[in-house]
Amino acid sequence: MTRPARRDPSRLTEATGFRDFVRDGWGTGDRTVRLAPGAAEAAARHREQLRSVLPGTRIVVASGWASVRSNDTDYGFRPDSDFSWLTGCNAEGAVLVLHPDGDAELYLREPAGPDDADFFANARDGELWIGAVPGLAEWSAALGVRCRPIQDLPSALRGRLPAVLATGGVDPLLDALAGHSAELRRVLAELRRIKDEWEIGQLQEAVDATVQGFADVAAELKVAVAGGGERWLQGTFDRRARTAGNGPGYASIVAAGPHAPVLHWVRNDGPVPEDGVLLLDAGVELNTLYTADVTRTLPVSGVFSDAQRQVHDLVERATEAALAEVRPGVPYREFHRAAMRVLATGLHDWGLLPVSVDESLDDDGQHHRRYIVCGIGHLLGLDVHDCANASPEAYHEGLLEEGMALTVEPGLYFHPHDQTVPPELRGIGVRIEEDLVVTATGNRILTAALPRDAAGLESWVSSRR
Repeated sequence: MTRPARRDPSRLTEATGFRDFVRDGWGTGDRTVRLAPGAAEAAARHREQLRSVLPGTRIVVASGWASVRSNDTDYGFRPDSDFSWLTGCNAEGAVLVLHPDGDAELYLREPAGPDDADFFANARDGELWIGAVPGLAEWSAALGVRCRPIQDLPSALRGRLPAVLATGGVDPLLDALAGHSAELRRVLAELRRIKDEWEIGQLQEAVDATVQGFADVAAELKVAVAGGGERWLQGTFDRRARTAGNGPGYASIVAAGPHAPVLHWVRNDGPVPEDGVLLLDAGVELNTLYTADVTRTLPVSGVFSDAQRQVHDLVERATEAALAEVRPGVPYREFHRAAMRVLATGLHDWGLLPVSVDESLDDDGQHHRRYIVCGIGHLLGLDVHDCANASPEAYHEGLLEEGMALTVEPGLYFHPHDQTVPPELRGIGVRIEEDLVVTATGNRILTAALPRDAAGLESWVSSRR
């Protein structure tokens, strides 16, 4: 639950005069915990949900550590999603323990302030290097959870390990101490499938910020065409994400012209042709770590060509068919099937399928999937592909339930070198991705502020570029 200190290679800390002088004369830094309203209360509810499913069990969940980028540099830290769901805490190297009696304790590193040699000697954790951070008292007051020094954790677990369930793969030292429980990961994923009203509010806020980011991109299209390219537009969106929240919820896809059919085009290093489309797949992750996941395919010039509109209209019809199947009690896969039937029918009508629509839709056929190898949607929440550890019966093989948040994202992808499609369609990629929540009677589209239809997108882009 600790990590190696990063020592100053200059050996400055060996100088007696420096050590003596740097220790004294410091006031108190700002240790304020900044939580979104309702975050601590939501985490408390989530802990109660977990206790109700696994009563009488000692549970250990860690926040984890920043990943190493290269050599002695790290990526920015983001806590484990299960830990965040249960605590609302973003502290690195923290561990939550839920005791069988229902009590909760949060084990944290104490700040390396002026009274600690690491204050100046540890470039990774010393506050002279990284700034003041909240301490145990501040976190306890903010979260309503008793906080203890991380050094106390081994003794707190000693002799109780057979009864411990711990999430694995987050903190190597905790893995060695308590092991890994696939059951706990599954239980947490299945609990997280159903969002409460506070979580739905967070997702709406993330979507609203994402819509602003898309508007920022549309306003910069002329700069991108003039030479800024895809990277300029990526920077434009990512700046909005970092300003409005924690940053992008995943690697932004900014795919212009012939890159639009590439499903995971995250290189974002190409030009932006004036006569092409821009497939923008991006989402703002809030400081609470809830993320949006939105895609629109924009006409760079403000007007779709006939071929681009033809593809977009078919994808829009598939989206409408899928959305109509999102309601409680419907099999999760049904919206996928509905969209695929519309796409397969359209592709057949265009003469692109070598078999009938029904033959293509058969499990042994799937010819239409040449042009859409990905799925049609996924759950959404703290992770862009949320609840991946849920059992098949609770997810892909299950039924939609009120409170589920998900994406619906049909598309068609005609690669420039695909000789099975007519020349006018080659290099066109279109995806429409909506974020929505299952309600008692149907669904509520969180992304309704963004146009979905071709004419609406043309007007929306033209008014901003």
